Amino acid sequence: MGSAATILVVEDDMHLMEGIRDILELNGYDVLTATNGVAGLEVLSTQPKAPDLIVSDIMMPRMDGYDFFNAVRAHQNWVMIPFIFLTAKGERDDIHRGKRMGAEDYVVKPFDADDLLVAVAAKLDRKKQLDNAWHGEVSDIKHNILTILNHELRTPLTYVVAYADMLHRDADDLSKDDMRAFLRGINAGAGRLRRLVENFILLVELETSEAENTYNWRRRLFTSYEALLYGIQSKYYDLAQEHSVGIEVSVDDDLPPVFVDMDYFSAALECLMDNAVKFSDKPGQPVTIRVYRDGDVVAFQVQDRGRGIPPQELEIIFDSFYQINREKYEDQGAGSGLAIVDGVVRLHGGSVNVQSTFGEGSTFVIYLPVANEGAEN
Repeated sequence: MGSAATILVVEDDMHLMEGIRDILELNGYDVLTATNGVAGLEVLSTQPKAPDLIVSDIMMPRMDGYDFFNAVRAHQNWVMIPFIFLTAKGERDDIHRGKRMGAEDYVVKPFDADDLLVAVAAKLDRKKQLDNAWHGEVSDIKHNILTILNHELRTPLTYVVAYADMLHRDADDLSKDDMRAFLRGINAGAGRLRRLVENFILLVELETSEAENTYNWRRRLFTSYEALLYGIQSKYYDLAQEHSVGIEVSVDDDLPPVFVDMDYFSAALECLMDNAVKFSDKPGQPVTIRVYRDGDVVAFQVQDRGRGIPPQELEIIFDSFYQINREKYEDQGAGSGLAIVDGVVRLHGGSVNVQSTFGEGSTFVIYLPVANEGAEN
């Protein structure tokens, strides 16, 4: 069995505090004590490890239980500590206020030892369940990241290190063409590493409020469709050449404006293009990127004639870290690309659709709402 749970008791009545401490210690708990909220914060700040539970009176001098609760919840390292309020009998307003604030439980004074012990045990058990669930999620994330690091970082690093080593060792004997070829290899590996890191950062932003806040102040009316699509075509020209595929661009005339955060939206389109080119396994079959109007939306379509997606997997391809048969296909990315597409499109108030036939290719279409006439940022 693990070490004893640590409980912080905050109570200004010394006799009651000593009684609570004795009850908890007799039942195997480690106990810290404080006589008010200010003293409680001082105790918390001096502990190498946060307590597993806080039991606090409400009516106390200097800092009452409510202010103490708010101060604890405002601290990043203490925000997950369960909280039990002690309240006087009949003070229903105290109970209701505590519940609205988010306190996990309350015990009404005067109370029997069993009342306190049951409440404490219940909250500690629930905390243990939540901790186990959280550690399970973290373990899954670690597994995904380690899988990605094992292949996705190692492969481009191998290019960079190997070519750099050959340049360092054989520089005097290499022709200019050989040097250019090695430098292209180093540049390709470095570019892949940069995109991997940028995608991870963007994915984290999308899963917090940071991306939404950034989008709200950075979005602008957008009509430069040709520049956007031809820029993506140019960026992926070398990768397309490696896969023996072309990139065709089609932009309809007189397209209406949409609201766009260029950094985020470009990243989403590039994720689709990156997948379309990498998964094109039929040399000579082009990847097409097109923009057109479809009623009250502007549609951005990326189509490939590659390996396609199995029907049973279409519903989960936008999950973070998901990849189709990663063990078989060694050319895949981190599995964050389509999750980024989905998150970016949602930020823009749009939607994304995919149609795919396994073995024949896939078509992804992003739909963004047309901006209202006269709309301003």
